[in-house]
Order: sequence, then C-alpha cells, then structure tokens
Amino acid sequence: MRVAALYDIHGNLPALEAVLDDIRSAGVDEIVVGGDVVLGPMPNETLASLLVLDLPVRFIEGNCDREVSAEVAGDDLSHLPAQVREIVSWVAQQMPPGYVHELNSWPKTLRRTIDGLGDVLFCHATPRNDNEIFTQATREEVLLPVLRDVDAAVVVCGHTHMQFDRTVGALRVINAGSVGMPFGEPGADWLLLGPDVELRHTTYDIGDAAARVRATSFPYANQFASQSILQPPTKETMLEVYAKMELTP
Repeated sequence: MRVAALYDIHGNLPALEAVLDDIRSAGVDEIVVGGDVVLGPMPNETLASLLVLDLPVRFIEGNCDREVSAEVAGDDLSHLPAQVREIVSWVAQQMPPGYVHELNSWPKTLRRTIDGLGDVLFCHATPRNDNEIFTQATREEVLLPVLRDVDAAVVVCGHTHMQFDRTVGALRVINAGSVGMPFGEPGADWLLLGPDVELRHTTYDIGDAAARVRATSFPYANQFASQSILQPPTKETMLEVYAKMELTP
C-alpha cells in the first residue's frame, strides 16, 4: 500500500489541486489528511475537493480545525491572537453544518500499516498534543519523553510546515510539511509513504494561485497570497522563530 500524507492545506485550493494531480500519477492507494484543512481562503472548496475523491481519504484533526469547531460551538477563543480569531470566525461563518459535523468526526491520531515501513502513527503535532512545536533541530533528549509511549515504527506529523525525516531513539519521525503554507521554496510539500519515504514538493502556478486567493473575501487574502504562496518565509527564519516556542526539557 502507498499512502500520500497531506498536511496543513489551510484552504489553499490551488496548491491542493496541484498535489492531487501528482497523486493521481504516483500510484497512491490512500490519502491521509493530517489536519489544518480549512483555516484559509477557500475552506469549503478545499474540503469538498477531498470529500469527493475516488481514493480512500482518512482525516485527523489539527489544532486549527479544532478552533473552527470551537468557534461554531460558541466556545471562548480569547486565548488566540486577534488576527487568528478573526480568521477562525470568518472560516466558521463560511462552513455549512454538514462540514462542521465532518470536522467534529475527525480523530486526533490514526494508525496505518504501510508496506516497507510497518506500523505508522499519524498525528498533527505530537501524539499527545495537536499544538506542540518541534523541528528538525529540536534536541533528541527533549523529544524522547514526548514519544516514549509510541508503539509504532514511524510517526508522521506536521504543524510546523517544514519537512524533515529524523530518528528519535529507535523511532523514525517524519514531518510531511505543508501543502498550502510551506516555509522555504514556494510550492506544495507532502509525503509519499511505501515502501520507503519520499519528501515530495509540487510546483504550481503561484501567480494564478495568488490571484485566485485575492479574489476571495478572506480577511487577509493579500497577506496570504504574498507570504504563503508567492514568497514564503525561509526555513532559517522559521527555525529561529520556532526555537523560542518549541518544547523544552
């Protein structure tokens, strides 16, 4: 079985469309969507594209999907920064009840057995928490307690929007990167699993994608087009940012 792992799409429909084109030619048997699907400029169109695929698609919940569901439920989101609250509110207003029900049905983690890799655990950030930060540079001694109870050969995660493939103890830990908001080279990052691991990068027409985003009513459409599609932050910049936020001993 070959599995495509798509993480952190963030409502970037043009990026998702390009990745799905690549998947169709890659002999993929199943797609795992690793959370943070709808928080972005084209939430309904993005989710709809995934729900109508003729391949099996399995979802897990990301922290942003959870916050959208919480907004719909009327929960207090004062812990979020003002700009994020505005985006969460806008996305929640766009979504029909059926799509909200879909978000609420997604589990926190998913386990699959993949040829050549064995038992693979998919989570959004870490197996215990959908919002924890760690990167390729996080020290192993910090990560060992976080991953100590994982009974799988491989963990696949996302959340920080940067791909990596590293070992923590005896565990292989892979970050799928971000389809819709990658850091580093413009395009769309994703993961192909089975029989080994391929960190994939899909290029697409970013000028057209930026124009499509700017044509939406998304409250930060220009910023998303400029900073998430046309000229994302560098990996070096984001590693410095995350170093101040990541897990500590």
